[in-house]
Amino acid sequence: MLVQPGVEKLDTPVTMEDDTVFPSPTFTEAHFDAQKRKMPQCIAHRGYKAKFPENTMAAFKGAIAAGAHALETDVHITKDDVVVLSHDPTLKRCFGRPEKIKDMTWDDIKDLRSIAEPHEPMPQLREVIKYLAQPALDDIWILLDIKLDNDADAIMRLLGSTLSSISPSANKSWRQRVVLGIWAAKFLPLAQQYLPDFPVMHIGFSTSYARHFLKVPNVGFNMLLPILIAPGGRSFLRDAREKYHRQVLAWTVNEEDRMVWCLRRKLDGVITDDPEKFLRVCERYDERERESLLPTDVRGFLYMHWMWIFITVALWWSKGRFMPVASRELIRRKGAGTVQ
Repeated sequence: MLVQPGVEKLDTPVTMEDDTVFPSPTFTEAHFDAQKRKMPQCIAHRGYKAKFPENTMAAFKGAIAAGAHALETDVHITKDDVVVLSHDPTLKRCFGRPEKIKDMTWDDIKDLRSIAEPHEPMPQLREVIKYLAQPALDDIWILLDIKLDNDADAIMRLLGSTLSSISPSANKSWRQRVVLGIWAAKFLPLAQQYLPDFPVMHIGFSTSYARHFLKVPNVGFNMLLPILIAPGGRSFLRDAREKYHRQVLAWTVNEEDRMVWCLRRKLDGVITDDPEKFLRVCERYDERERESLLPTDVRGFLYMHWMWIFITVALWWSKGRFMPVASRELIRRKGAGTVQ
């Protein structure tokens, strides 16, 4: 996730209009379960990835059948401007082909089948959006992970045209069910240009970089879990939720002890490969139990702190350009200096 194509452009500064305000993604907030407890929503990572080929209709349908409250998926665009659902920029890992998606037309891709059984095709974004338009699925929302290797203007323009071309159900508009997940600040003015009524969440692995987005009204956060647990994570959580009243999700959470950590912190959502497992953990969870000294087992604790050290060193090696003190004007407003 740290070396995805385009990550070196995270520090691209942007200028926004003075009156830019994104809608708050209130539908992503933690909600009350059957036991009247406020619990994080269950968000299926690339669909039900633990059981089905990732980012396929089988994975999305399987996740909803398992009880997931929301879906998370990744978007790329083909050579002929079709928005498709794939985490990787190439077809190699999931489909056994070496080509890049951006070099292929939809006709080149549509008949391919996943390596993983039961050998599913790659869907277009249109397909999953049409599926979610069914009235029975009104309460399911979707987080779009907009990959950095896409041409920023093209992907945002195509997301806008795709969503506007499909009628939602009578009860909820797409802006009440679709969240734009952005890694870099450069996507903010494009979201305002092409999808102005849609909520935005920053997807990230650095609380230092994420803090830039605290200055942009209503932007939520989807953060790598080890970074929330490691040094600096607690203060970021406190500021994001208590001071700025933002929603915070965590990715990707598959181990039970890490799921429990998210429940104890009352995060708004947990992105997981295994929604059934997470929902079982939620059902068994007893908030009266004392928390152990370590938030996870020793191996997991060491891994998460190693991840934090790796990211810290990587940012330092990048000359601190992602850090707030080194990028005071990463996000600016016309005539107003830094966004307040």
